[in-house]
Amino acid sequence: MNAPFHPARASQREPFVAFVCDETTAEALRPIAVELGWSPEKVNKGGLRNAVQTLSVSASPNILFVDLSESGDPLNDINALAEVCEPGTIVIACGQVNDVRLYRDLVASGIHDYLLKPLNPDALRDTFAQAQAALAAPKLAEAGADRPHCSVAVIGTRGGCGASTIATSLAWLFGDKQGRATALLDLDVHFGTGALALDLEPGRGLTDAIENPSRIDGLFIERAMVRASERLAVLSAEAPISSPILSDGAAFYQLQEEMRSAFECTVVDLPRNMLVNHPHLITDVQVAVLVTELTLAAARDAIRILSWFKSNASQTQVIVVANKVQQPAVLEISRKDFEGSIERKIDIVVPFEPRIASQAAKLGKPLAETGKGAKSLAAFMDLARRITAITDSGDRDDTPAKSNKSGDRKGKSLLGKLSEIKMPGKAKAKK
Repeated sequence: MNAPFHPARASQREPFVAFVCDETTAEALRPIAVELGWSPEKVNKGGLRNAVQTLSVSASPNILFVDLSESGDPLNDINALAEVCEPGTIVIACGQVNDVRLYRDLVASGIHDYLLKPLNPDALRDTFAQAQAALAAPKLAEAGADRPHCSVAVIGTRGGCGASTIATSLAWLFGDKQGRATALLDLDVHFGTGALALDLEPGRGLTDAIENPSRIDGLFIERAMVRASERLAVLSAEAPISSPILSDGAAFYQLQEEMRSAFECTVVDLPRNMLVNHPHLITDVQVAVLVTELTLAAARDAIRILSWFKSNASQTQVIVVANKVQQPAVLEISRKDFEGSIERKIDIVVPFEPRIASQAAKLGKPLAETGKGAKSLAAFMDLARRITAITDSGDRDDTPAKSNKSGDRKGKSLLGKLSEIKMPGKAKAKK
């Protein structure tokens, strides 16, 4: 799982090894092992403790079966096992505790499956068949080896502008419509909605990665991410709000690095405060999607964020998306005035369609999937095409955004830019 890979040991790997706590479990395993062509002598006594001791000095098998019955703290003990298992080992556990929370936590920590004792022969056969299929399956990155990796960060100018909705829809489009193996990384550790929007349980993978960055490797990514479909996997969290997450950002950056190796596309739902706290997360991002509403506060923050990208990440191409756009009479700021204030054009306009958004939330599906035939779907498709056109060609926008206005606007202060915005509904002062 996490231990350093030893090439010399790779050719010596056993196809199967088991460590069990009692003879009844051993007797259930041996005939299944013989059916699959494995040696029954590889079913050892001693449980998880013996597994850790043995694998610390010998090569890890392809499939490892461990009995957790004598473990007082299964999650911590599995982490100890992860430190001695080499990458590529598939771990199957069994135990006597029938608790769905334990099952989810164990799967999130990196094991393939957890079986309840006494073992059922049919359940054993099915689990081993799935493990063998996982071993034989090609790596996700192999399918798109001829294309550059597509790395996108989605950032909202304000809370509630719909950045997470657009990030989820983009990830779904990359996977479902473009056939690319895609990872959605939601870095809002306490209040992220990446998993919720897809009707998934977030698991503990993201919080485990932050607490112990040394565990992050290819197999950890494979086990920790929650699969939404064949081509889309999500790494999200719902950390307790009573527990602050202290991190220097190394874990977030390492997660991005591992995802580049395992997936063709990475969509990062990046809270705007991350730009301040962890600016290095943008270093290898090819495209940043800046999601905004047409409001005065959003205009102010769009100006600030665009300025930040010019100064700190000029290698990243920024696409401005106006979301939840209503009729001109309802807008707080007109599109023309908004573009004038940020000194560049809005690239994509997503219309406000509350009925479809509500339906997507109820169904636990991305807005792009639910809104077939809706105006917003065309906007999402256009955005996805623009992004992949940039990333597939390897182009970067290294030039600052150009002003829509004449040169006399250059150098104007933030307050000066905002003061020129005309607010609808306000009468002009008479001279």
